[in-house]
Amino acid sequence: MIALVVDDSMAMRRIQGKALEAMGYQVSTAGNGVEALAVLGALTRCDLLLTDWHMPEMEGIDLVRAVRKDPRWASIRIVMVTSESDTKAIESALAAGADDFLMKPFTADTLAARITEVMRA
Repeated sequence: MIALVVDDSMAMRRIQGKALEAMGYQVSTAGNGVEALAVLGALTRCDLLLTDWHMPEMEGIDLVRAVRKDPRWASIRIVMVTSESDTKAIESALAAGADDFLMKPFTADTLAARITEVMRA
């Protein structure tokens, strides 16, 4: 399985990447939505996208919308990983095409459980 972790924080990319690798994922990373689209363009396959909401150059919600518009990525599962807690933000992310929403901070166990659940859906 292949995953892309998108966050402007290198520490968050590292934390999420290690958790995914422990689950057996091959992980790529990007620091913002623009970089993420470039990485996706170079990949032949991606099963899971974890994205932060607030990033420079392209916000996570705009990345979700862009990915959902591209038929090559129709089957990718998307989890918005952010500190946004407002109900309207969660609804916006899901309406844009995210499959799930994970609040920061989180534990590796919580992340693993959410990813397992999303990938089963």
